[in-house]
Amino acid sequence: MASTDAASAGSWVESYTGMSSDNIKGLVLALSSSSFIGASFIVKKKGLKKAGASGVRAGAGGYSYLYEPLWWAGMITMIVGEVANFAAYAFAPAILVTPLGALSIIIRHVLNQHNAFLLARIILRERLHIFGILGCALCVVGSTTIVLHAPQEREIESVTEVWDLATEPAFLFYAAAVLAAAFILIFHFVPQYGQTHIMVYIGVCSLVGSLSVMSVKALGIALKLTFSGMNQLVYPQTWIFTIIVIVCIITQMNYLNKALDTFNTAVVSPIYYVMFTSLTILASVIMFKDWDRQNPTQIITEMCGFVTILSGTFLLHKTKDMADGLPSSSVSGRLPKHADEDGYSSEDIPLRSPESFRSS
Repeated sequence: MASTDAASAGSWVESYTGMSSDNIKGLVLALSSSSFIGASFIVKKKGLKKAGASGVRAGAGGYSYLYEPLWWAGMITMIVGEVANFAAYAFAPAILVTPLGALSIIIRHVLNQHNAFLLARIILRERLHIFGILGCALCVVGSTTIVLHAPQEREIESVTEVWDLATEPAFLFYAAAVLAAAFILIFHFVPQYGQTHIMVYIGVCSLVGSLSVMSVKALGIALKLTFSGMNQLVYPQTWIFTIIVIVCIITQMNYLNKALDTFNTAVVSPIYYVMFTSLTILASVIMFKDWDRQNPTQIITEMCGFVTILSGTFLLHKTKDMADGLPSSSVSGRLPKHADEDGYSSEDIPLRSPESFRSS
């Protein structure tokens, strides 16, 4: 009886706390990515301010920051973060990587609106409201909950296995539904409502983004296997996934930039985060069957962690209004451009698909 109880307890502990080496690698890469990208924004912003204050090569027009070494240091840091995020998808399931990656979008937006985490407070002398601290804590708690209950990564030995998963009826139906919805939005709703309804642009970004993450993950797995000695570049599926990644990212970036140029970033960021992350997790569950390897308690706990992150995200954005003293209309209306208090245009918030392929 005692041995049975011990075995049962050991199984319970393993199912709830056991993380494969691949999941740990993915976790470390995802956290590193968020750190690098979050830090890159601070460095680039400092470079922009320095370039503007010193008037570096005034004859360069609005691109004087290109001659500022500090700005380039920030760009290099961001690229390192993007590479780390890309690699994370090769090791860990999207349900683990995507919420962690989305945190960098939150951090970057908050810094862009002159709130601050510790590093920003030291370097940029910016502030964070007390409720913003609570929002940060909620994001950390939610992320930790998801990490501790994330499913183990599926063992895949060839890119053809990923292709088989992508061509199963369930995922084909999802992909067809996503593409149909995206085409309807692009060709019918964008011309009529794109400039007045925020959900049109964000809908296209989020729908296409969920497919881009699945393709990124497939390509990441192919490259991981290739570097380990099993060449996957000889398979046409690898190049098909590559083409899908390129097309999806270009489309995603195009409509995200349109949303950021048309509407207030404080409104775009949380809505995009919710839709993109939710659809990415749904796509991963359908394609890689993440939840088939988990029990109901783990699934419910992951969802609770996701909701906790969402709560922290919206609290952070609400804190931005409280800290800056902006009227509610300023975050609910349409703004053609975004500028910070120094008069410089706000940088576009990148994608984290991945939140993983963003551009500055």
